[in-house]
Amino acid sequence: MHMEFAFGKSGLELDLPEDMDYRVLEARSAAPLADWQDALEQALDNPIGTPPLARLAQGKKTASISVCDITRPAPNRLTLPPVLRRLHEAGIPREGVTILIATGLHRPATEAEIREIVGEEIASHYTIVNHHARELGEHRHLGETQAGTPVYIDERFVSADVHITLGFIEPHLMLGYSGGRKLIAPGLAAQETIKVLHSPKFMRDARTHEGSIEDNPLHRELLEIAGMARHDFMLDVSLTRDRRIAGVFAGHPHDAHRAGVAFVSRVMLEQLDGPADVVITTAAGYPLDLTFYQAVKGITAAQHIVKPGGRILLIAACEEGPGAEEFCRMLKEAPPAGDFLQQIESREVIVDQWQLEKLAMVTRRADLFYYVPGLPADYYPSLWGQASESPETALSAALDGLPPGSRVALIPEGPYVLAKAGALA
Repeated sequence: MHMEFAFGKSGLELDLPEDMDYRVLEARSAAPLADWQDALEQALDNPIGTPPLARLAQGKKTASISVCDITRPAPNRLTLPPVLRRLHEAGIPREGVTILIATGLHRPATEAEIREIVGEEIASHYTIVNHHARELGEHRHLGETQAGTPVYIDERFVSADVHITLGFIEPHLMLGYSGGRKLIAPGLAAQETIKVLHSPKFMRDARTHEGSIEDNPLHRELLEIAGMARHDFMLDVSLTRDRRIAGVFAGHPHDAHRAGVAFVSRVMLEQLDGPADVVITTAAGYPLDLTFYQAVKGITAAQHIVKPGGRILLIAACEEGPGAEEFCRMLKEAPPAGDFLQQIESREVIVDQWQLEKLAMVTRRADLFYYVPGLPADYYPSLWGQASESPETALSAALDGLPPGSRVALIPEGPYVLAKAGALA
């Protein structure tokens, strides 16, 4: 059987042995909108749960817009122009608009990446700045949430008259779905806030996983923080498999996001009739598989359809290596997964430990295998699984010893697939 997997910018083809029972789980989505430009215009002029953006901006002098960083394929080049036009028509001048790259604790976007994120025209004529989570002085303290999370949000966002987020909605490994409130926290939050949001207090909660939102405590926390930051208006889209716009959701940050989540969950869910012996998955290719840190999401999404004691093979380019400095150090020095989980329960939260925490939790359920060529080989011993230097060797290792007819789930686009498995008859 021949299969192509999302991998970097070029993809990766694998020939699979014929004697297995393969189930291909594809990234389902609605059809692309026939006229996405009109859909954007209509959504901005007839938003969900709030007055039109142009009316909200009337009489205001400044606006801040939070957009995704380079690790997310948000179509800012398409969604920003009609938003900016309405702000200007309402009287906010170009120099009154600040566009913030919501990096969270990711590295800052380069000048070339900023042009890729917003487009050449906007990059040349607007104030576009990176968020710096590690610079506490660049944030305003807004108090604490009811759960006790200290809230520090980028001053350049908070100090504006109008507060807008632009993003897209997809499954998220601990928040249920991305979009909306996530563009404020962790997107524009200081590390003092992010560390609490990503601490075992939330990470170990069984409700913080892909597709879980109604009773997700982390979702509730982020909604509260966004409200404290005066989140006025959001514009999120859903994307097709080839990243065209399939739906537009604009308006009140809670109501519009809820409508977007309902749409995405309805069209995306793939149901497997029973758990798989092996799951072969990816991190959805570029840009999500630039680092191993991000690629972990392919594994966490796959855990929901593998049987206890099963196997997961991750295929990800990881062209930028492990990730940020703290993650690199933790990954290289990681003790056995069980010891790591025990250690971080009683120590101060370290930046990026949450991604390793989620990975360690998967090892309780499945054995892990990797083809991650951009990750230096000296990290392989600490991956809590077996890494191979070629895709063929990795495939052979993941299938080794399985009897013919074993169930193998193939997820070419990794975390962009929302999948669940029923019980085997």
